[in-house]
Amino acid sequence: MDVNTQRTPGLVVPASEKNEIFDAIIRLSQWLDTNDYSGYDTFDGLNSQFLRRLTFEKKILRQVLQQGVRRFPLNVRPILGIRKSRSTKGMGFIARGYIRLHQSTHDPSWGEKARWILDWLMENESRGYSGACWGNHFDYQSRNSFVKAGVPSVVWTALIGHAFLDAYKHFGDSMFLKVACGACEHIVRDLATYEDNGAICISYFPTESLQVHNANTLGASLLARCHRFADNPEYRYRAEKGMQYTAQYQRQNGSWYYGEKQNLQWVDNFHTAYVLDSFKYYYEGTGDDQFNAVIDKGYRYWKNMFFLSDGRPRYYSFKTLPLDIQCCSQAIDTLVFFHDRDPDSLALALKVARWTIHNMQDASGYFYYRRDDDERACRPLPISLD
Repeated sequence: MDVNTQRTPGLVVPASEKNEIFDAIIRLSQWLDTNDYSGYDTFDGLNSQFLRRLTFEKKILRQVLQQGVRRFPLNVRPILGIRKSRSTKGMGFIARGYIRLHQSTHDPSWGEKARWILDWLMENESRGYSGACWGNHFDYQSRNSFVKAGVPSVVWTALIGHAFLDAYKHFGDSMFLKVACGACEHIVRDLATYEDNGAICISYFPTESLQVHNANTLGASLLARCHRFADNPEYRYRAEKGMQYTAQYQRQNGSWYYGEKQNLQWVDNFHTAYVLDSFKYYYEGTGDDQFNAVIDKGYRYWKNMFFLSDGRPRYYSFKTLPLDIQCCSQAIDTLVFFHDRDPDSLALALKVARWTIHNMQDASGYFYYRRDDDERACRPLPISLD
């Protein structure tokens, strides 16, 4: 695959498939409207005030509560007093979806929905930082750190920042560019950087230094993309150094670990896709092609490793399960994003979309977070990119 070749494949999609996908979108949008864009989060177990007191704020007990609520076979959140809420990251993804629907259909209602969500995101920024940023609406205990509700994450901030850049490009409202550049100011001013062989890794949170590849590259990609519009040399410099950090840790087969610490050394589908998207955003934002070989090698690995013959996305490099909705959705997004570099990506994106609608969407319209089905006969489909 020549990453410098711009190709738009002439994929003909039957009307029946287009209608099936659009119907799935409509049912999801109606479910969101009915439920006020609110839901439970996988990791919101610490929002149970009664059981939270029984943790005595000990790390291991917080983990037990959080994972217990997450893994319990029934949804016990209503009993535990955990309320449905809006997710800032989720709202950012929805805004990007509505912008794209407005672009493709020219139906003004999608544009109105997108603007409403962007307004909500501006009203629900994390306060007290150097620029726009966003975090979770619940306390979160990971294997590495404890993060209080409202503490911004560079992953949340970068993904939402990209939504505001999409909005600026589509609607032309300078306020949206101002918010995106504000997110860059947060990344530059509030987040520590870890220096490594002349490169830097942007920290996940402002409260500690934590090196994670998808977090680093997402932050760098927003800096690079904003540099294209704001012409800020500091954004450009930090973006390049951040990309250099992750590029130098690309493994021989083209993959990246989630992080380089021993307890972070796994390879999964959607975090790899985040990294690939970020390198492509960097190239498009700066015109710097020094990472094109990295993109080529990483994309080749990802596409060959993480999809089965029926379009089912695999979660890990070493096994398929669990069947995870973010692996599905991010796969579609990344495959479409790379269609100018890979003439076969749209066909695979359609296959993933069909599988996702048939296997992950509830009759009421929402999509399941995960399924843990039997893994028999699940084998990766080797796909050539040559």
